[in-house]
Amino acid sequence: MLTAISGINWGDEGKGRMVDLLSADYDVVVRYQGGNNAGHTVINKKGKFILNLLPSGILRDKVVNVIGNGVAVDIKHLVEEMGRLTSAGIKISPNNLKLSDRAVICMPYHVLLDGLEEDRLAGKKYGSTRRGIAPVYSDKYMKKCIRLGELFDMKLLRARLKDILDWKNLTVSKVYGAEELTINKMMAHLKKYGEQLLPYICDTGLFLDQMAKKGKKIMFEAQLGALRDIDFGIYPYTSSSNSIAAYAPIGAGIPNHKIDLSIGIMKAYSTCVGEGPFTVEYFGEKAEELRKAGNEYGAATGRPRRVGPFDAVASRYGVRMQGADEIALTKLDVLSYLKELEVCVGYELNGVVVKDFPFTQKLDQYKPVYKKFKGWNTDISKCRKKKDLPKEAIKYIEFIEKEVGAKIKYVSVGAEREAYIEM
Repeated sequence: MLTAISGINWGDEGKGRMVDLLSADYDVVVRYQGGNNAGHTVINKKGKFILNLLPSGILRDKVVNVIGNGVAVDIKHLVEEMGRLTSAGIKISPNNLKLSDRAVICMPYHVLLDGLEEDRLAGKKYGSTRRGIAPVYSDKYMKKCIRLGELFDMKLLRARLKDILDWKNLTVSKVYGAEELTINKMMAHLKKYGEQLLPYICDTGLFLDQMAKKGKKIMFEAQLGALRDIDFGIYPYTSSSNSIAAYAPIGAGIPNHKIDLSIGIMKAYSTCVGEGPFTVEYFGEKAEELRKAGNEYGAATGRPRRVGPFDAVASRYGVRMQGADEIALTKLDVLSYLKELEVCVGYELNGVVVKDFPFTQKLDQYKPVYKKFKGWNTDISKCRKKKDLPKEAIKYIEFIEKEVGAKIKYVSVGAEREAYIEM
C-alpha cells in the first residue's frame, strides 16, 4: 500500500499533523521533495514539534523514516533538527532514519546566493525563504551539486568541490560583489556535519523497493502544496521542486511503483506564505482576526501568513493536480468565532465569472465571487463524531466537498493528534 499525503493549496495546510495521525497505520514515511524552507508543526502527547526536513513519522516509535533523492538537504540544519528532537526524547538511529545517497546537499553558498538575489530583486522579489532552495535545485539540473553519497570519500569530494567553487565564485564575486568562497571553509562544513550523517546514508531506493515488495505500507509526505509546484503552481512564485503526489515515487527513489491512494490536505479557509497572486486575500482587521484565530505564522520562517476564506476555485484545481482520492479538511475549529462565513465559488473579470483556475499571470486581475454561509459560532474542538458537529458546520463541509469534487474523509477540530472526526 503506497499512500501520498500532499497539499491542495499554497502549503501550510496541516500535512504534518495528518501524517502524524495517519502514520500509526504505516511502516515507512518518506519525504520526497523540497528542503528546509517549510515546516510541519505537530502536537501530540510527546510535545510540540516543528519539523523542516525530518518526515513527520519520526514521532512514531515503530515507523522507519526516509529522506528521498528528491530532497535538498541542508546538512547543518538536519543535524541540528535531529539534535533538537533527540533532546526532547525522540529516538533517532539508522534503524528509523535513512537518507538517500542520491539526495543533493544544500550548501552555505546556496543560502548566500538565495539572499543576494532576493536583495537584488527588492520590490520584485519572489518571496524566497532565503534557505538556498532555488539555487540548489538550479545547480542540480546544471549537474554541479554534491550528493550525500559523496560524503564517504572526502578526497574525491574535495577535487569535485574545487571545480564547482571555481565556477560558483564567478557569480558570487563578479555578479554580486560578495566575498569569494574558499575550499577549506566549505570542506570543513561538509566534514563537521556530513560525517555525523554517514551512518544514516544508504541506497534508500533499494530499501523502499524491498519494503513495497514485502507488502509494507509506505506513506509519502509532501512539502508545500499544489499551487507551489514548480510546473503546476503559481510560477514563478513557487518552490523549486515538484510537490504533486505523482512525483512521490520518483522523489522517493522507486519510480517502478505506483501510488495506491492520494490523500489531499486543505484548510477550512485559505492561507498563503510568501509572494504571488492570492485572489481571496483578506486585509486589515478582518485578516488579523482570522490570522490570530488560526495562529497563522510560518513554521519555518515565523512570517505572518496571508489569509482569506476558502477558495473553491483554487482548491478544485489542487484536487485535480494531486489526483486526490480523499480529503482531510483541517482547522475547521478556527472558524468557530465567525457568525457568517464566505466561500469563493468563482473568479470574476470584466463581468465574466470563471470556475477553472486561470493561468498565473492573469490571476491578479480577477476578483473573488463569494457565497455566504451562516456560521456555527460555538466551540467544536471536543467534537469527535459527525453527529456532534452543529448542522451549520456539516452544511459547510458538504458544500466544500461538492465544490472540489472529492470526498472529505477527515476533519480536524484541533491541533492535537486525537482532535479529529472521521466522516
